[in-house]
Amino acid sequence: MDPFTHASRFSWQELFCREQKGAMCRFIIFGASGDLAKRKLFPALFSLYKEDLLHKDTLISCCARHSFSTETFRNYLSETLFHSPLSELEKSFLQKISYMVLDYANIEDFSLLAKHLLTEKEKNLPFIFYFALPSPIYPSTVENLYKTGLLCEEQGKRRIIFEKPFGFDLASAIALNTFLKKFLIEKQIYRIDHYLGKETVQNIFLLRFANRIFEPLWNRKYVEEIQISALETLGVEKRASYFDRAGILRDMFQNHLLEMLALATMEMPEIFTPDAVRNEKYKLLSSIRKIAFSDAVRAQYENYTKEENIPENSRTETFAALRLFIDNKRWKNVPIYLRAGKKLGIQKTQINIIFKEIDHSIFPGIDKKDLQRNILHLYIQPREGLGLTLEAKKQGPKLCMGALTLSYDYPFSGNKKSGILDAYARLLLDCLNEDQTLFIRSDIIERSWLLYQTLLDHWEADKFTPIPQYKQGSRGPVEADILLRKNGSFWYDY
Repeated sequence: MDPFTHASRFSWQELFCREQKGAMCRFIIFGASGDLAKRKLFPALFSLYKEDLLHKDTLISCCARHSFSTETFRNYLSETLFHSPLSELEKSFLQKISYMVLDYANIEDFSLLAKHLLTEKEKNLPFIFYFALPSPIYPSTVENLYKTGLLCEEQGKRRIIFEKPFGFDLASAIALNTFLKKFLIEKQIYRIDHYLGKETVQNIFLLRFANRIFEPLWNRKYVEEIQISALETLGVEKRASYFDRAGILRDMFQNHLLEMLALATMEMPEIFTPDAVRNEKYKLLSSIRKIAFSDAVRAQYENYTKEENIPENSRTETFAALRLFIDNKRWKNVPIYLRAGKKLGIQKTQINIIFKEIDHSIFPGIDKKDLQRNILHLYIQPREGLGLTLEAKKQGPKLCMGALTLSYDYPFSGNKKSGILDAYARLLLDCLNEDQTLFIRSDIIERSWLLYQTLLDHWEADKFTPIPQYKQGSRGPVEADILLRKNGSFWYDY
């Protein structure tokens, strides 16, 4: 076995591994007949139920405009989620589910919902409302919940989970936060970003702050640059109408990439509590320098405008790359590169921490520039794990050297093994237990929009500069490579 082409063995010495069971509540899903609920929420809830992490008395109330009855909705879920014949576990899970037709603008429907939920039996029971809805419907839904007493905490705690996008720009995000504050306090609001529930994203925190080896190196003295990539082989698929209005900067950078950047570069909080963690995130985002237009690249894949539901004159970017700088003591002048794109030749989300080259080479005939940089790779998806690239000797002559990447992959990513929760299940469990650590606070939302707003305005005002095109299945536009060449670097795609 060649150690330069095969992953090394790893052994776990487990120190602490405990899962807290979800507290009892009534879980209410708005938009229960939609695609998000079908693909993500119900599988996540069933995963919690299967692992005995959903309290035995927790019930799931489903609401949508579609005219199901409880029985027909259970039949719909059984066909969607499970294979026939159903197991006893699957049957018992479906029995927890009820369905009610609801128009989000109709106060009378909410009155009926309140009558259904606010029974003597469920008095003082916590409610969690999941808004699997388009964001323009959020305000009327919240207001109707408030008017019908469903947000009154005198009868039990109330929490609402809001899906992204949270706002369309800075102004709308501020307006939505301001509106919600009329009816809710921050501890009731859970703004979800499913990337934060991924195993490797959570591991960034543990890797940095539970290991002494990294802290002395995690700064501008030793780190040359950081690259964060979210690359997709798929195009806009069924999201064309939304995506063409939003673009990749809104869809990926304002939330997923910026949250990963914050975890990778923030200072260590004094204690592991939701507010302590989120305070450090906010400080980090506040330290990011205003993005120069010359440090931003946008592009569009060829024939994007021929996709279904895409206008012929669309200037929406399907690829973007940015160079950022964090103006604090730890990261001053270290370039941080973010990129995301669709219809590329590779699918992966990955963070690369690239360390500086050695001071000098003592090896005859080998210049220090010929040696591979040390790189810490954090694999987010579809591969989940981490790797470390080192220079090492290969079997053979005395000076037979090469880059060796030690890799560890989570062997049961994608919830293939009992006990492993996917991102949505993880975040739902945290909400059940009132843990907001992996959810986004209002000031962080607004700060992230502020960072990008000037660039968004600049791109939207520019109606004439041609948008670079890139071939489908390629590495993306050459302009993204040129962005790194300014610093004599390149994208690390492995």
